[in-house]
Amino acid sequence: MYRAIAMSAAGPPQGSNSVPVGGSEAAKPRAWGDHTSAVREFTARHAMGGRVEGLALVATDGFSARYDLDRAQGVFSRPTHKLAGESYRDRILVLDAAKGGVASAWMLHEMKARGITPLALVFNAVNPIMAQGAALADLTMLAGFDCDITSAFASGARLELIPDRRLLRLLDMRIEQVATGCR
Repeated sequence: MYRAIAMSAAGPPQGSNSVPVGGSEAAKPRAWGDHTSAVREFTARHAMGGRVEGLALVATDGFSARYDLDRAQGVFSRPTHKLAGESYRDRILVLDAAKGGVASAWMLHEMKARGITPLALVFNAVNPIMAQGAALADLTMLAGFDCDITSAFASGARLELIPDRRLLRLLDMRIEQVATGCR
């Protein structure tokens, strides 16, 4: 589920979480500069961790902390992964599904100890092992949306995750970052 919130023509409100929700006009983005002017919100079924804001790194692939990453360098290393060579450090990873077993849990904890972690994890589907690993590593995680969240926006979009409200907010994206799904 998502909803769009209208912004003023001058851009998003500064330092405010209270944005008026309008009728059908609110769902239509208005452009200012090279950015869209509507905040879109997506509600997750599962959420944990603290509030974070950052840039998205998005792919339709799954995620295994054991097999997909070079944890020492902070990059995706599996050659067939759509994010191969991309740095995940301090990015909000938005991926299809969590993969892997118990090794993923302690690997996330090891990554946190090294200071080379994603800012947060967002999945269409998550397994209990990944949830345990995210909790152990104190990572914010949201999962389970009414649409394919990997099709809602592209890499580079600015997101805010508010786990205590099970909310993902798409704050800002350039026109070229608009994806085709999850409307």
